[in-house]
Amino acid sequence: MEIIHVSAECYPVAKAGGLGDVVGALPKYQVKMGHHAKVVMPMYKTKFLYQNEWAVDYKGRTNLGDRWFDFTVIKEKHNELGFDLYLIDIHGLLDREAVYGYADDTERFTAFQIAVVNWLSHWQHRPDVIHCHDHHTGLIPFMMKHCYDYNKLAGIPTVFTIHNGQYQGWMGWDKSMYIPRWDEWKRGMLEWAGTINPLASAVKCAWKVTTVSWSYMEELRYNSNGLEALFEYEKGKCAGILNGIDAQVWNPATDKYIDNHFTTDTVDEGKQANKELLCKQFNLDSSKPLFIFIGRLVGEKAADILPDAIMSSLYNFKDQVNFLMLGSGEPNVEWQLSQLVPAYPGSYNAVIGYNEKLSHLMYSGADFLLMPSRVEPCGLNQMYAMQYGTVPVVRSTGGLKDTVVDMGDFQGWGIRFNHATVGDLTHAIWRGIDLYNNNREHLAWMRKRMMNIDNSWENAVQQYLNLYSSLR
Repeated sequence: MEIIHVSAECYPVAKAGGLGDVVGALPKYQVKMGHHAKVVMPMYKTKFLYQNEWAVDYKGRTNLGDRWFDFTVIKEKHNELGFDLYLIDIHGLLDREAVYGYADDTERFTAFQIAVVNWLSHWQHRPDVIHCHDHHTGLIPFMMKHCYDYNKLAGIPTVFTIHNGQYQGWMGWDKSMYIPRWDEWKRGMLEWAGTINPLASAVKCAWKVTTVSWSYMEELRYNSNGLEALFEYEKGKCAGILNGIDAQVWNPATDKYIDNHFTTDTVDEGKQANKELLCKQFNLDSSKPLFIFIGRLVGEKAADILPDAIMSSLYNFKDQVNFLMLGSGEPNVEWQLSQLVPAYPGSYNAVIGYNEKLSHLMYSGADFLLMPSRVEPCGLNQMYAMQYGTVPVVRSTGGLKDTVVDMGDFQGWGIRFNHATVGDLTHAIWRGIDLYNNNREHLAWMRKRMMNIDNSWENAVQQYLNLYSSLR
């Protein structure tokens, strides 16, 4: 089966969040199962671009409204990622260092999608399925069905995966001219609440729609930033498929980013050695439980409650706990977390930004991972933590609810709480401290229990393959 993944991100080429991790792993495992998976994404100015060899696969010319542009499709020569990787180069639009955050992102990703569809329309054969990821590719199912120049693509099955339904790519109708000549009678397939909504359009036009966990699929029907009625109406073609993680990258026995490797048999000793390295580096006390946060410092991750929850915990539990933060996002949250560093020497530290090597060391050395998310479609961090025997402390939402069982339930290995509030998070932290101080034997059991859970991609890949097969 030939599967074409279209995405704005793909690790390690360019990554801003979990989308990149998924698109970097899913096709690799599809190839391992005997299929021909390819990834198509924008050509950004990244290290990966300059460190690898490329061949020109196609050159084309098309338009974004009244603006004509040339585009080039380049292919990575040596199959470095385990699948065919194609980059779309549009000079002046896509060739930038960052993935997102530009004033003309609408134009950038609309042009990218047009170039992809234009290229596909010149293929001499038909792939088995086009798999689009998030709103940056949400117009592709519409264009394949309803743009006059691309009618030959209408019979190719499309799958659309929602990694985060809060971001929908809204466009004013003044930008409808960007979309190649299309059937005006199909205006309703683009529109939602008075604007062009690429995510809503994909839900309407794709043959099948998936989300990255079962619970998130259900949550979208009552909490999807205005699309609740649409998800209720289209529920018949929607399914939740839980993400996996790349067990080759996230494996404490072989992780290239850490010095002290360990298995389930040596987890306590291995974690302690990595913890001591962390604590020495960040002026923390390795005899105390270490709670970490890794991720974007934004509202949907409930990062705004972290400063008060940390202060409350350090006040109430005094010398019983360490905290280490790694992330970036809203300036106010970054500032608050930075201001706590001089206030709590020996118990707290923070790194504003992102560092892949440090994140691996933190997972391997920490005792607990904080994830108080308001919205978490799947979540990969909690699964990374579990691979390294780090207890996930999570709010009961989305994929966190699907992957973490509270230690108070039968054979549970995590800590869950219900509300993204300072009080609930502080209470969850207290439960972790109590476990660490008073029931170390059970903590050791929990570590081994979670490390033996199979969160790899093989199961998810088979579900996707079954979905594709149902469309043929």
